[in-house]
Amino acid sequence: MLGGDKVRKLIALMFLLVLIGVIVLPVIIVSNFKKTEEPPVVIDTSEQNITVYFHQTDETRVVPLDDYLVGVLAAEMPVDFELEALKAQAITARTYALRRLTLSNANEIHPEAIVCTNSNHCQAYLSSEDMKERWGMINYFINKSKMEEAVSSTKNIVVTYEGRLIEPVYHSTSTGRTENSEDVWLNKIPYLRSVESPGDKESPHFQERKTLTLGHIDAALGTNLQALPASTMQGTNQNVIKVLENTSTNRVRKLQIDGKTLMGTDIRSALGLNSTQFTWQLQGDKIIFTTTGFGHGVGMSQYGANAMAKSGANFEQILKHYYTGVELQTIAQ
Repeated sequence: MLGGDKVRKLIALMFLLVLIGVIVLPVIIVSNFKKTEEPPVVIDTSEQNITVYFHQTDETRVVPLDDYLVGVLAAEMPVDFELEALKAQAITARTYALRRLTLSNANEIHPEAIVCTNSNHCQAYLSSEDMKERWGMINYFINKSKMEEAVSSTKNIVVTYEGRLIEPVYHSTSTGRTENSEDVWLNKIPYLRSVESPGDKESPHFQERKTLTLGHIDAALGTNLQALPASTMQGTNQNVIKVLENTSTNRVRKLQIDGKTLMGTDIRSALGLNSTQFTWQLQGDKIIFTTTGFGHGVGMSQYGANAMAKSGANFEQILKHYYTGVELQTIAQ
């Protein structure tokens, strides 16, 4: 049994430790659950606010981080998704925002803000007014409450790799398997590896068809398909369009069209195709493209995540499946 002096010394030591914790409270530190040779990321966000550029109204405002995350969640993922999938999305959105906060270089598109609301550049965002317009007044309170729960129940949780915040890219629907980063953006990133994603087949965007005229394609790609004989513009004529190289997941990496060699990612962007996994049918003065999947295919598939949640997976299992070798960490308060 401890004597009175030892008890008092133990109490004094505990008080000192608590005091130290209070003093360092304003600095949020990302602590690694595993030992790592790299130092932890230190994020000075004591007020938990973030500067956002609202591209629709061309204004920059400082908003509470959690409010921003609720708006991102409402815009980026369907409200009827499983709560665990929404939690996974909330964590990726938080990781994205805090990673941008740690980057020293200002962004030329919005130099005064950490993030923007343009999904083509950062993450999409819905304001409360946008939510009311989309869902109606009654459903607004129900749906927003669900988004707030996903954010608050995962408060301060981020995704890291070797002690560093990851680039938590995500997309709507994969093709049954996600893509390696280097097959889309050239750089090989260790946590953005191709993984199975069978739940994608539940997505309404899993397979779609898009018909484009030759004139539209020529204008977008700089080709001259309209000058080719009509007899050649039938079926899958390899002399007109030919796949030169596929990725490891059977997406189109490189394509030759009318003698011009183009990257699959460039074709997808120029023609507005859902993904780079596509087939085609030549039909006279138009081409019918059939795409599988929706988005770049790297990182977390949102519909795949929802399918995992339906099967009983929690947000941690979802994130560790789609981001290879990562850890979930809590920024200290």
